[in-house]
Amino acid sequence: MSTAIEAMNTEKTGARTAEAADVITGARERIDALDDRIIGLVQERMAVSAVIQRERITSGGRRVNLSREMEILGHYRDALGKPGTALAMTLLELCRGKI
Repeated sequence: MSTAIEAMNTEKTGARTAEAADVITGARERIDALDDRIIGLVQERMAVSAVIQRERITSGGRRVNLSREMEILGHYRDALGKPGTALAMTLLELCRGKI
């Protein structure tokens, strides 16, 4: 690799060596791919949630089932700690909108 390219890669990644810059670049590519999968899963979750809400409302029920949402919050908290609760709240908001 040329010195100019190495300098550009280390500057872009914040690494101090070309080897570290290569590792970081590869890891960032993996993160980008994971983020794309996560976004796809969130969109799928939103679609499934819309089906549930539509059926609940059509049957005369409420749009939101708070006891179910509490289960989801607990599940994420147990798996990911306190930040998991915030993540679950964001997912719930995306899937049902603000109440």
